[in-house]
Amino acid sequence: MRLLVASRNAKKLEEMRRILAEHLPADSGLEVVGLDDVTPFEEPVEDEPTFEGNALLKARAGVAATGLPTIADDSGLCVDALNGMPGVLSARWSGPPKSDDRNNELLLAQLHDVPDERRGAHFACAVAVVHPDGRELVVEGRMDGVVIREVRGSGGFGYDVLFVADDHPGVTTAELSREDKDAISHRGRALREIAPLVAQLLG
Repeated sequence: MRLLVASRNAKKLEEMRRILAEHLPADSGLEVVGLDDVTPFEEPVEDEPTFEGNALLKARAGVAATGLPTIADDSGLCVDALNGMPGVLSARWSGPPKSDDRNNELLLAQLHDVPDERRGAHFACAVAVVHPDGRELVVEGRMDGVVIREVRGSGGFGYDVLFVADDHPGVTTAELSREDKDAISHRGRALREIAPLVAQLLG
């Protein structure tokens, strides 16, 4: 059986494959494929106001277009001093075309005069799985921390270079090993929770 991950982000796809492989039975025979591995289809505009809504939107579109059970996530950085923004707009915070570098530059500029004690933030993630028979699952994960004042690290993607997690103080999530990041990340937590449910759904 094939499971479609509704993403073209190579690093996100690798992360999802890695975590799912660790938590699905070794004999599941499941092949995890991405959007570049299936016949192209028109992807939906992510216009829902919540991470859960956008994740379901993408997963449902994947099932409708391919007939494959589909897993999709929506995630973002929610900054306390910005009333929870960028939130669902995280990937396109600085406008088109999408650019991690420009998003990080804009966020640093917006928080330039915010004192350290008010730079709290959290990463949020919703992971949705939709089966062709209509069954749906959604779980959410969260990673709390702070936004620092300079870019640090070369791992991860997105805002990882600016985010220090409460669980690993002193280093950004872009400076963590893959294993350490997976253990604490919002997406890692959500995927570990949903992986056994995916196994049951596909069983």
